Amino acid sequence: MSQAESLIETLKSQLRAQGKTYADVARWLALSEASVKRLFAEKHFTLARLECICDQLNLEFAELVQTMQAGEQRLQELTQAQEQSIVDDRELFLVAVCVINGYSFDEIHHQYQLSEAECTRQLLKLERLQLIELLPGNRIRRRVAANFRWRADGPIQRFFQQYIANEFFRSRFDSDSEKLVVLNGLLSSAGNAEWQQTMQRLAKEFHSLCERESGLPIHQRFGTTSVLAVRQWQYGMFQDYKREAEAKS
Repeated sequence: MSQAESLIETLKSQLRAQGKTYADVARWLALSEASVKRLFAEKHFTLARLECICDQLNLEFAELVQTMQAGEQRLQELTQAQEQSIVDDRELFLVAVCVINGYSFDEIHHQYQLSEAECTRQLLKLERLQLIELLPGNRIRRRVAANFRWRADGPIQRFFQQYIANEFFRSRFDSDSEKLVVLNGLLSSAGNAEWQQTMQRLAKEFHSLCERESGLPIHQRFGTTSVLAVRQWQYGMFQDYKREAEAKS
């Protein structure tokens, strides 16, 4: 991603964080909402327009640049060895998931049976892994990007697939806070790729929503897991019915 693209993405994050929309930007710039959407899609802004938006957000342009640079320096994923070290230590795993989700030291200590000394010990391990910076007063500064992800087929993903998947799907998904949507259809390779891009956009929206609500008290936020998956796949029970030529293709 170029610096210009990264700057616009940072601007979008700042808009979302303050609950502003394209309609707000259109009003500030005296443009139509369609024109604003096109500007963001093409990532083509004049300096004057950027400064105007920053003014409306009470944000110095230099602060926007600094925020972009800070985001670029944040971790997007760990190494294989780092993930393995977390999986091998269940208390470290618990604290790692908590801090990635924005828990404070006190919130971890009060919600889980971990002493202050144990919390500190695990946080220092995460600091050595460069996931966080532990500040005076046990304040936690995360060093992970908003789109931080576990490694594909890495130790943590495999752990979830082995131990968590069955538990996750052991539900009727009929309460107000649950929803399960299973879609079946025929897609070309190009269609499959387009759907994966849509899923990635949904993932960004999820992270943006988490970021926007990060200022709410912890008792107003609840652990929420969303699973988005797509495969060129058929039920195993149908495999024996496939014609031999098709099975080899």
